[in-house]
Amino acid sequence: MTHPDLCIREAMILDVEAGTERRADILIQNGVITEIGERVDAEGVPEYDARGKRVSPGWMDMHVHLREPGQEHKETVHTGCRAAAFGGFTAVACMPNTEPPIHTRDVVEFIVERAKKEAVDVYPIGCVSKKRAGEELAEMADMKAGGAVAFSDDGSPVGDAGLMRHALEYASMLDVPIINHMEDLDLNPHGHMNEGEISTRLGVKGIPGLAEEVMIARDALIAEYTRGPVHVAHISTARAVGIVRDAKQRGVPITAEVCAHHFTLTDQAVEDSDYHTHTKMHPPLRTAADVEAMKAGLADGTIDAICTDHAPHAPNEKDVEFEAAPFGILGLETAWGLIGRELIRPGVLTLARAVEAITIAPRRIMRIPVPRVAVGEKANLTVFDETTEWTFEARHIRSKSRNTPFVGAPMVGRAWAIYNKGRLVEEE
Repeated sequence: MTHPDLCIREAMILDVEAGTERRADILIQNGVITEIGERVDAEGVPEYDARGKRVSPGWMDMHVHLREPGQEHKETVHTGCRAAAFGGFTAVACMPNTEPPIHTRDVVEFIVERAKKEAVDVYPIGCVSKKRAGEELAEMADMKAGGAVAFSDDGSPVGDAGLMRHALEYASMLDVPIINHMEDLDLNPHGHMNEGEISTRLGVKGIPGLAEEVMIARDALIAEYTRGPVHVAHISTARAVGIVRDAKQRGVPITAEVCAHHFTLTDQAVEDSDYHTHTKMHPPLRTAADVEAMKAGLADGTIDAICTDHAPHAPNEKDVEFEAAPFGILGLETAWGLIGRELIRPGVLTLARAVEAITIAPRRIMRIPVPRVAVGEKANLTVFDETTEWTFEARHIRSKSRNTPFVGAPMVGRAWAIYNKGRLVEEE
């Protein structure tokens, strides 16, 4: 709903950077915050009642798959933004494994243009290599000029160490991160779930954590040598967290993200669900010890950001036998409810740290300006709470696809609305 003028009444404003809270009204005029205070005079301006709710800078998911161009039967920029808004996100960064891939400036600009009409900001991530083939660097500088904020061959790793070196050298000059899908394919002979006790018992070929850990160790050393910023996508093992922690202590320009499902579910979910393909993702669900390591890594700052790796697939693609199904689940609509349930309520993270991981951290990693709740700033806001208990149901899905293991799952914390680009989008 277009509301260039809006007064948000009695919100608890969370200033993540300052670590402070205050209850106040927020007056927005022509999309810009013009006044913050008690009992703001806003005669004739539409109002949003935020009593009992919090307001923070708009959230960002730095790892989503919008599938457009080429896979619109799974998701589009529009439907992905719809899911993001429901989840409380005012910004997403979209991965380049589309058809064609985001490996040239014209594809970057196509996505930027498609997103102009949405209330959610969309930041394209360009390919590291042409056609994501891992053989020749893509035109990174040209794509950055067109709007790309990072580079990745996500879905496939940059397996060639020499190519990664050159990518990080260019990244250093361009001041953008290289986001690698951390997997040594020689150590993963077409596995389908975590390699371990459960995969052995089920007779399903496994994906060893070692494949992830070896690649992270390699990239940390190359980043240390080149000083190019490397970002670890969807970290999932305890040893991987340790490698990143050690690298950061040495001053390596390395950052990391974790998906909500990797601090929530374990590989036991595959067995408990009778091989339901909604428990199949990449990296796979790991062990309980790995889940605890994800939480510890977030708590001590080793893991910088929380993301979703929102990966829609059409029902006919997922409704097959486990080993034939593609990897990936939805994540935008359930992220905050899982953060509240798994991290905030148990005291793993403070509210401020949890919000920082989905507002400031992703934008700083990708060198995107961080929105502020301050007079004179463009209004880019999320309205939420961290206490509402609710059950995620199929009717809450805003994505074009339906592949989530969390239908029927209890959630804690709710995103109620976003305001961005002069538009208010409320939870329906």
